[in-house]
Amino acid sequence: MAVLVWYWGKDGFSHRSSGRAGLLFDLCGDQTRTGSSDSTWKTAPHLAFGNSLPPHPNYRLPEHNIRYDARLGDERWIAPGFDDTAWPPAEVLAPAGGRPWGTLIERPIPMWYDSGLQPYTRLEREVRGDTLIVRAYLPQNSMITPYLSVRSRAGNLIDIRTDNYRGGSEPNIRTEYITTDGEQTFESPAFFNGHYVVYRMPADVVVQDVKYRETRFDTDLKGTFVSSDSALNQLHRKAVNTLRVGLRDHIHDCPDRERAQWWGDVVITMGELFYVADTNAHRAVRKAMRELVAWQKTDSALYSPVPAGNWKQELPAQMLASVGRFGFWHYYQNTADRATIVQVYPAVKKYLSLYQTDSSGLVVHREGGWMWHDWGQKIDVPVLDNAWYYVALDGAARMAKLLDETQDYERYIRLMSRLKPAFQRAFWTGTGYRSAGYKHGGYDDRAQGMAVVSGLSDAQHWATIRAVLDTTLRAGAYLEKYILEAYFQMSDAEAGLARMKKRYARMIDSPLTTLWEGWDIGDPTYGGGTYNHGWTGGPLTLLHQYVTGLEPLEPGYARFRVRPQPGPLRRVSAQAETVRGRIQTSLEREQDQTRLTVNVPPGTTAEVSVPQEPGRVFRRITLNGRTVWQSGRGHSSAFRSADATHLFFAVAAGNWTLIGTY
Repeated sequence: MAVLVWYWGKDGFSHRSSGRAGLLFDLCGDQTRTGSSDSTWKTAPHLAFGNSLPPHPNYRLPEHNIRYDARLGDERWIAPGFDDTAWPPAEVLAPAGGRPWGTLIERPIPMWYDSGLQPYTRLEREVRGDTLIVRAYLPQNSMITPYLSVRSRAGNLIDIRTDNYRGGSEPNIRTEYITTDGEQTFESPAFFNGHYVVYRMPADVVVQDVKYRETRFDTDLKGTFVSSDSALNQLHRKAVNTLRVGLRDHIHDCPDRERAQWWGDVVITMGELFYVADTNAHRAVRKAMRELVAWQKTDSALYSPVPAGNWKQELPAQMLASVGRFGFWHYYQNTADRATIVQVYPAVKKYLSLYQTDSSGLVVHREGGWMWHDWGQKIDVPVLDNAWYYVALDGAARMAKLLDETQDYERYIRLMSRLKPAFQRAFWTGTGYRSAGYKHGGYDDRAQGMAVVSGLSDAQHWATIRAVLDTTLRAGAYLEKYILEAYFQMSDAEAGLARMKKRYARMIDSPLTTLWEGWDIGDPTYGGGTYNHGWTGGPLTLLHQYVTGLEPLEPGYARFRVRPQPGPLRRVSAQAETVRGRIQTSLEREQDQTRLTVNVPPGTTAEVSVPQEPGRVFRRITLNGRTVWQSGRGHSSAFRSADATHLFFAVAAGNWTLIGTY
C-alpha cells in the first residue's frame, strides 16, 4: 500500500491545523484486520511537490497552491516492487485520541462523489507570442481537479487555474506543473471551481489531452421544479447548481474565496436541500449543527464559520437565525431526527441565556464580534434584532416542548408574549415598521419582511407592509429571501414573484450558471461578491414551499400539505425526496378548470388544497373522478374547509387528482 499525504500546516475559515503532519488509520476487510498506521511504515517527502510562486491563496483558505516539478518526481514509489529500504520508518506521534489529534469522531457524511476523468465540453486554443493558452470549458460551474497529458522538453512551466481564480476579488487556488522530458500526465490534487479551466504554457508544449474530475458531496439533486415561466425555471436551475458547488465536506458559503460554513448561508441552504437533494444531504446539515454547538465558547457564545483556526467572531443575528425556527427547528420538521435536537438543545439554551430584555420586553442589542445583519445600507438594526430574537425564541420553545423541558418552554413563551406587543408599540408607525433612531428616510424593506415572517406582524398591517415592499429595494441577496417569503405568507404570490424576477433579473439573464453573493459582482456595497453564494438560492425554497405549496405539517412528513400559490402561473410541477419517499405534485390551470395532482407516500396523509382564481368560484370539484364539492358545499368526508383562496381536502396514501370546474 502507498499513501500520499498532503499536510496544509496553516489555519483557515474551514480548518484548524493540528500543528503536526500525520496519518492515522486502521484497515479492516471481511472481518480481518489488514493493517494500521505504525512504525513498520516507511515515509519520505515527495520532492516533486513544493511551494508555488506568488500570489498565494488568500488567508481564508487553509490549502496551498500546488506546485509539482516532474523533473524531481519518481512515481515508481507507488509500484509494488519499489525499493524503499532507504526510507526512514514512520514516527509514532500518538495513539488514536491522543494529542495533537484529539478525540476522533466517526465520519458523519458519505465519501465524495467522484465523476472519474471526463472530457471538457469544448476547447479553445490561442497562441500569444511564445505562449499557448488552452481554455477548457465545463458543462457548468463545477468543483474539479484538472488533468493533462503533454509531450514536452524538461523545465516548461504550465499554469492551471480557472476563470474564477480571483472569485471574490482575491486569489484562490491554482496549480503549477513543471515538465520533465517526454510524454507525461498529471492530475492536480487541489480542487477549484469555475466555468472553464485555463492551461497556460510555452508554445512548444504539445497538448495530447486535457480532462477534469468533478468531486463534491455525494447527494443526488433529484428535486425538480418546472413552471410556465421560463425565467423562474432558469432561476431554479441556477440555484440548484449553486448548491452543487457549495456542498463538499461541509456546507460552504462559496466554493472559492473561503469555503466556509457561515451559518446565515447554512440556514438558507438547508431549506433548499430538503426540496432538491436526496436524504444523504440531511447528513451534511446534521454535521453542520453538531459542529456549531461543539465549538461553543466558554462564555456560551456561538459563532461561525466553524471549524476555523483564524476566525472566532460571533454574528448575533446569524446565530439567532441558526438556533431558531428557520434553522435547527426546520431541520427537525423535515427529518423528525429527535436525537440531534437532544444533542444541540443544551447549547441553544446556553446561548439564549446571553440575551437580556428591557422593561418593555424588547431585546437588548448585543454587538457580538461583528454586528452584521445583511450586505447593503440603511439597515434598521433594532427592528431586525427583535425579529431574529423572536424567531430564535420560537424555535427554542418548540425544541423545549419536544424534549419535555417544561420550564424552559414556559419561559420562552413568556418572553415571546411580552415581546410581540412591545414590538408593535415601539416600531409600528402606521405606515410601516421603523425604529426611533432610523435616520435614513423611508423604511427598511428588511424590517418589514422580517416583521411578517417572524410572526410579529398581524394581518391587519399587511396591506401597508406590501406597499413598502413594492417600492423599497434596500436588502442584500441574503435577507431578500425573507422579504420574498413575506409576500407568500401574506398570500400575495403575484407580487412576490414579480419582485423575485425583478431582483434576480441580472442573475437570470447572465451566462453564469450560479447565483451571486450580491446584486452585482464586484460591488462593495454588497460585499464585493463571489459569483456563487449559498444564501442567494432562497427563491428555490419559496418556489417549492409556496408556489407548489409542499411543506411538512408534522415532523418528517408524517402529515404534509400541498397548498399551491401559483400567482400568475398557468402550470407548475415539482418533486422532492423526503424521509417518507418521493412526493410529486403538479398544477394546471386552463380556461374552465384547474387540475391538481399529488402522490401521497405510504404511511403519510396530506392536506391538499385547490386554489381558486381571483374573482371566480368553482362550480364543482372531483377527487379521482368522484364529486367532493358542488354548489358551495362539500359532498364528501374528504372536504375539510374553504377560505377566500383555497378549498381544502384530506387524503390518505395514494395518487390523487383534484379537478375544479368553473
